[in-house]
Amino acid sequence: MILTIDVGNTTTAVGLLEDDGRRVFRSSVDTAVHCSADHYAVELLSVFLLNGADIHAVSGAMISCVVPPLERSLAAAVTRLTGKAPLVVGPGIRTGLNIRSDLHNQLGGDIVASSVAAMARYPGPLIVIDLGTATTFSLLREGVYEGCAILPGVRLGLEALSDRAAELPHISIETPPGPLGRNTIDAMRAGVLYGNAGMVDSMIDRFEDACGQPAATVVATGGNAPLILPHCRRRIVHDPELLQQGLYLLYQKNCGRDGRRR
Repeated sequence: MILTIDVGNTTTAVGLLEDDGRRVFRSSVDTAVHCSADHYAVELLSVFLLNGADIHAVSGAMISCVVPPLERSLAAAVTRLTGKAPLVVGPGIRTGLNIRSDLHNQLGGDIVASSVAAMARYPGPLIVIDLGTATTFSLLREGVYEGCAILPGVRLGLEALSDRAAELPHISIETPPGPLGRNTIDAMRAGVLYGNAGMVDSMIDRFEDACGQPAATVVATGGNAPLILPHCRRRIVHDPELLQQGLYLLYQKNCGRDGRRR
């Protein structure tokens, strides 16, 4: 079985897939910075125990990480638990993507993995949206990664608003009665949900203008996608497993049946 780990700025997604790509489980834990390999080993063991899975059945692992201080400790934890050194998305990894030269070695592993999965699962031209700590938009056409846009994420923007505006409270994100808030909290929720939905719709239009043709597929993933997509006017496919599938595909592209790197 293949272990996939995506380390984000807020949460770390842990997944286990059969060798043929069928999902065994997908779970998440809070991302903890500056922790030891032993800490991550205990976290991983707990996730496997919670999902009734055997970590000794893992035949290989693929990691994407956008928090550099965690990469070495997490890789050491995986090696200790499974006896196999994980692959890490980065330079030297086969992706099958033709990435524009000025973007090489700059794309986060999560963007690469999601793009690889989107190309394998959906017709192009493709716009891939990740609504996580940051919101990212990627354009893929005929196997080429054309470029991206990066914006503050939904919760990040809301936290900044509450922190910097003295009279605006910290609030939970819930659907307001409508776009016209009748009190401060509903007004903030309307701004967050409808504002981000409008931004997503607008960015899709701008990406299509840059592409010179409509996107055949717009697909979104990330923890904030369920909050925003219902309020978008464009048709957007929600694929919460996009990143996990991308890490699985990257593992397959880089390892043979014996688990050795090609």
